[in-house]
Amino acid sequence: MRTLVTGASSRIGCGVVAALAGRGDDVVTLQRRHVAALDAFDVRQVLGDVRDDRIVADAVDGCDAVVHLAARVGVVGSWEDFRSVNVDGTANVLRAARGAGTERLVHVSSPSVAHEGDSLVGEGAGPPIVGRRRAWYPESKAMAEQLVLAPAEGPTRVVAIRPHLVWGPGDEQLVGRIVERARAGRLAMVGTGTALIDTAYVDNAVDALVAAVDALEPDAPCAGRAYVVANGEPRPIAELVAGICAAAGVPFAPRRVPMRVARPVGAFVERAWALLAPRTEPPITEFVAEQLGTAHWFDPRPAAADLRWHPRVSIDDGLARLGEWFAAGCPEWPHAQ
Repeated sequence: MRTLVTGASSRIGCGVVAALAGRGDDVVTLQRRHVAALDAFDVRQVLGDVRDDRIVADAVDGCDAVVHLAARVGVVGSWEDFRSVNVDGTANVLRAARGAGTERLVHVSSPSVAHEGDSLVGEGAGPPIVGRRRAWYPESKAMAEQLVLAPAEGPTRVVAIRPHLVWGPGDEQLVGRIVERARAGRLAMVGTGTALIDTAYVDNAVDALVAAVDALEPDAPCAGRAYVVANGEPRPIAELVAGICAAAGVPFAPRRVPMRVARPVGAFVERAWALLAPRTEPPITEFVAEQLGTAHWFDPRPAAADLRWHPRVSIDDGLARLGEWFAAGCPEWPHAQ
């Protein structure tokens, strides 16, 4: 099988490439810069932007499957920044896949597309919600998911996978932010830190995306649906963050911020930052406060049944692997698993 992986410079993207190439797939990648670590897997690297429809069409040509990871993430940027990559870029990938007769498209989404600010306890993958505009990332990802899952004629079967809070060795998002702020003495904890959060260890998220590619057979029950992917081990958020800090050898001494304070302060800081320092990330936003202060854990049964996927690395084993990675000096990823 020939598979295109967009956004392959990310930690999870590198992992997907390593997993596919390791089992003998012919892999093409599309990302903005050359990734030297991928050279070991003998893949064709197409350098470019998903907003360029010609480059996307070239990368998709001849592929049996696409794993679409490329996205604008974070909390900094204009609506145009997020829309152009997450919505228009996804439209380019979808159009190219359909035009090339590609049969399998795995769209990587986010549980935040269905989050309205309250706790999500034992939930499935609810429908994406458009029009909230609390943050550009979930708004744009919700629009993209609606686009790819809309019924359409043709051979391209689509599934949306929503990995929740992916972390592990090489992760620059969750782990990188926690460690950076802990080292600087700027780590904050919204609420009591007891809200239960389920997360996805990176190797488990990689396995889920590969399983989704394989599951998209003709008449597959997963086609046209969305699935949340996580470890199935809800932990108090303070416990998880403390474990990451311990693995990195940095102090866990967060400032406690009540939720009733964090939300309005986050909204104010976000507006002020947009005016005073628009190119830097604010210390907190209303959306981030909601994510940190409310419970998020999900029903693992749909993904297990339809994708035939089960997490193989526990939270505790993942923290141990993370500690080993930090102790080894944070070597470059990916590695063959």
